[in-house]
Amino acid sequence: MLIAGVMQQDTIFAMASGAGRAAIAVMRVSGPRAEALLAALAGGLPAPRRAVLRRLRDETGEVLDRALVLWLPGPSSYTGEDSAELHLHASRAVIEAVAEALVAQGGRPAEAGEFSRRAFLNGKMDLLEAEAIADLIAAETRAQARQALRQMEGALSAVYHDWAGRLRAVLAHQEALIDFPDEDLPPEVEARLLAEMAALRAEMRAHLDDGRRGEKLREGLVFAVTGAPNVGKSSLVNALAEREVAIVAATPGTTRDALETRIVLAGVPVTLVDTAGLRETADPVEAEGVRRARARAAEADFRVCVVVAGEGAGEAADLVVANKIDLGGAVPAGALGVSARTGGGLDVLRAQLAEAARRLTQQSGPPPLTRARHRAALLAAMERLDGALAAPWPELRAEDLRLAMRALGRITGVVGVEDILDAIFSQFCIGK
Repeated sequence: MLIAGVMQQDTIFAMASGAGRAAIAVMRVSGPRAEALLAALAGGLPAPRRAVLRRLRDETGEVLDRALVLWLPGPSSYTGEDSAELHLHASRAVIEAVAEALVAQGGRPAEAGEFSRRAFLNGKMDLLEAEAIADLIAAETRAQARQALRQMEGALSAVYHDWAGRLRAVLAHQEALIDFPDEDLPPEVEARLLAEMAALRAEMRAHLDDGRRGEKLREGLVFAVTGAPNVGKSSLVNALAEREVAIVAATPGTTRDALETRIVLAGVPVTLVDTAGLRETADPVEAEGVRRARARAAEADFRVCVVVAGEGAGEAADLVVANKIDLGGAVPAGALGVSARTGGGLDVLRAQLAEAARRLTQQSGPPPLTRARHRAALLAAMERLDGALAAPWPELRAEDLRLAMRALGRITGVVGVEDILDAIFSQFCIGK
């Protein structure tokens, strides 16, 4: 991996539009030679931020394409550098020819996430906003897109920048107490510092106690469907997915392993897991399937236990579904009666599952955490605040405050981030 300084000396290019058959392909160029490359390719520079139709030529003068070109001088560009966009005809031949011409003029293909990495390094965004771009590109549902847009627009960054500013103020006052120990400072000064540290810690704790709603929405929920053999779990999963996910047979133990399918409920991506029938068995393969079913159910965000109407209440679960009501059996108290065969009750079941998905990911107040690294850094900051509150000497308290600021800064990229940059930006697609 190239280090940041070397990366920014290069002029890079990449496709910003997706692969596949299309009318237009957008190629981005960014770096110190972007002006020279565009001038050579397009026969001169257009006016800044104005789309102009030009013939693109290689170093021999051969026409490669007629394309719209845009000149985007820095720092008012996505990366903060001199940049350009080429709106090409989207044939492979044109794209390859233009790429070869750019290489001949000194450009190089961009690495994954390199455009956004340069934007971060040039102060155009912080790490939270950069991660939100990746989340927005990967969003499967409108709810995921809304969460990513909110983070991309700085809602989550504002929370952490506010805490960082308050920590800096506390540290500055603490340093003053250390530097001027002989001054007759009012005793309430230290009391105010301790109160502010305690308030910051409480706010961080409340932020962490969000039920992982942001992470669940970003990654998707897992709903496990459990129950004894032959209660109709696979039929129910097939009905909810509206396709044949699992094999349905009258033979008990047909499903030996967990089968997964992705659906969307209330704008939230949900993985439905069809598990092996829960029963005691001497068959080692089926027994392993039962063990995995119980483990998968224990890890799931929501558990649906399926029983046969008229044959008992089943195991404890978030929702008990009595299947095969078309056979006339009684629905246990508190259970939802359905028929996977006829479709009876399935609309009510979908509505209840959607409400569960909505409840598990609902958001109010400050924007939620969306990644495990945010949670780890906040826990580290809280640990240091605990140390500061308990420190017996002012110097130790100041050191804990500095370490708390460093932990908080790792979230937005203010301090100590070089070791995590590669992990973040390598997840991006080429051209972003």
